[in-house]
Amino acid sequence: MDYKSSGVDIEAGYKSVELMKKYVKETVRPEMLGGLGGFSGAFSADAFKNMEHPTLVSGTDGVGTKLKIAFLMNKHDTVGIDCVAMCVNDIACAGGEPLFFLDYIACGKNYPEKIAEIVKGVADGCLQSEAALIGGETAEMPGFYPTDEYDLAGFAVGVVDQKDMITGADLRDGDVLIGLASSGVHSNGFSLVRKVFDMTPESLDTYYDELGGRLGDVLLAPTKIYVKALKSIKKAGVRIQGCSHITGGGFYENVPRMLRDGVYAEIEKNSYPVLPIFKLMQKKGDIDEHVMYNTYNMGIGMVLAVRPEDVDATMKAIRDAGEYSYQIGHIRAGEKGVKLI
Repeated sequence: MDYKSSGVDIEAGYKSVELMKKYVKETVRPEMLGGLGGFSGAFSADAFKNMEHPTLVSGTDGVGTKLKIAFLMNKHDTVGIDCVAMCVNDIACAGGEPLFFLDYIACGKNYPEKIAEIVKGVADGCLQSEAALIGGETAEMPGFYPTDEYDLAGFAVGVVDQKDMITGADLRDGDVLIGLASSGVHSNGFSLVRKVFDMTPESLDTYYDELGGRLGDVLLAPTKIYVKALKSIKKAGVRIQGCSHITGGGFYENVPRMLRDGVYAEIEKNSYPVLPIFKLMQKKGDIDEHVMYNTYNMGIGMVLAVRPEDVDATMKAIRDAGEYSYQIGHIRAGEKGVKLI
């Protein structure tokens, strides 16, 4: 008897590392020390040594049950982008620049080519956010996960000068809310998605005219990464007063997280186009509108608050970064919270 006969193939692990190396190399930053395969990842402090008060910010998250769609479609090269996005977008909300990322893949059986596909997506996400992929772990766990399934999570660290942190402390009545367009459902609410639609290869392969594509492709669209857009805004000389990443809990849970006491966010629902996937879900699942806005991003993946005089410069900077944005509301004086009108 040996380890392989118990379900863990060490040789497959070695092959996975070899296959993923070419993707990891694409994410290297000058501050990254050492190579892939060490016991830890090293990153030089040169990236922030000239800041007045360098402050580390971090984020950790996974992809959730969106992975079930990837399993059914046998498509694994984009879920890594989702994993990175969920972490680095949270860091960007604090005004931070992502520095490096580590992933964790747990699987029932290590299929090296599949693992390499997953890591390719992680590397793509790191490239989009200009973060280095400095390490990770692939854990083969037979008997714990089905042989054809896996889980994916990650951890990112970023940095911001303390004076540049986005805290919401200076929000005031009249500040303008700008919404950055999402790519779709992103990586939240898929337990409900899987109740609305039949989770079969045939269902996911169905073409919907209103979606302009196959259901599975639309659901699997990678989460938008907004790091470059926020960097562009900062480069334009605009100070963001508040920032919210619209993830699980939708508008009602996430927007208040960017507010100080004494102000609320007033958002106009008709100020931007709700994506067709959400309209289809709401109709097909007979879902109450409040539940939709309390679960999904509804087409807005990030909300920013800026001074009225900074709106034009902000929206131009977002366009320059290749993203779309809309004026979706205002900050108002009153009890902390969010109102959708």
